[in-house]
Amino acid sequence: MATMKKAIMGIKVGMTQIFDEGGKAVPVTVVEAGPCTVLQKKNNETDGYEAIQVGFYNLKENKANQPLKGHFKKANVKPLRFIREFKMDNVDNYEVGQDITVDLFQADDIVDVVGTSKGKGFAGGVKRHNFARGSMGHGSKYHRRPGSLAAKGPARVFKGRKLPGRLGGERVTVQGLKVVKVYPERNLILIKGSIPGPNKGLVMIKNSVKA
Repeated sequence: MATMKKAIMGIKVGMTQIFDEGGKAVPVTVVEAGPCTVLQKKNNETDGYEAIQVGFYNLKENKANQPLKGHFKKANVKPLRFIREFKMDNVDNYEVGQDITVDLFQADDIVDVVGTSKGKGFAGGVKRHNFARGSMGHGSKYHRRPGSLAAKGPARVFKGRKLPGRLGGERVTVQGLKVVKVYPERNLILIKGSIPGPNKGLVMIKNSVKA
């Protein structure tokens, strides 16, 4: 299995389409990725694992609390809104204060994209778990209800039972997506197909672990 060698954070802009050399329309998601700044390096001796801590998206000075201000001051960078860690196998190639830009990727790269799915609020079993509905005619009173819940003996609902509830708003990873085009001068990367989350949502783009 491949290890993580390159990763970047970005903001989902939206979807559009472009045309390839053969004139075929290709649906793409546009992501404004980077520049991200390395805030901290972690290693086995002090932290028990190797990773880089990365910040992204400028934040107003008065929006950061005192601990964060001290953390940014130590790295000699301006306050940043999003902070994430990437467990890289080439930590030594990065330095604190270094910028990670979108030209890290190129066309035809295969990537995994991590995001937070759209929150859909409270949903029933049919929408949330793809349950089949009951008959809609002939006097049936059973349409979209969850049905029987518990065994007769224990007289309780077992843990893990699929029921109506909150849908979406979860961390989702889509694997094996193809990079169609990169615009380094505009910090844009075009990825074939759809990726998790709403427009203006934070996403993380990494080299694919299974490609």
